[in-house]
Amino acid sequence: MDWSSTTYWWIAGGVLVAAELASGTFYLLMLAVGCVAGALAGHLGLSETAQVAAAAVVGGGATALWHFKRYRNPRSAPAEANRDVNIDIGQVVRVDDWHDDGTARVNYRGASWTVRHAGDAPPQPGDHVIVAVHGSVLSVRPRAPA
Repeated sequence: MDWSSTTYWWIAGGVLVAAELASGTFYLLMLAVGCVAGALAGHLGLSETAQVAAAAVVGGGATALWHFKRYRNPRSAPAEANRDVNIDIGQVVRVDDWHDDGTARVNYRGASWTVRHAGDAPPQPGDHVIVAVHGSVLSVRPRAPA
């Protein structure tokens, strides 16, 4: 059985897709797109040099475009501080008294929670905004005056 170069391109693309599914690295999928471009170039009857060039240009270009897209769009906040993940982020709690270690106890959503001061200034009693949730501890900063 004699395989053509396009068969090798399709197999390489399939291997890269399988590796992407196993690792979750989206860049491998872009390289698989490059292999598809090489296979299509082979189906068009182009030389092996042209197939490699097509795969390199398409795969490398797709990888570079994806990299620049991710570089321009900053990553979202970690889950414990991301309002899209945790509905408590941004909610206001009233802190009446702080302990010496920078923690306090507050009632929030019908339960008693430990809060930890996350601001730069010394903790003061008053309204605070939840900025992160670490297990059962709320990180808070002073609420900005209205």
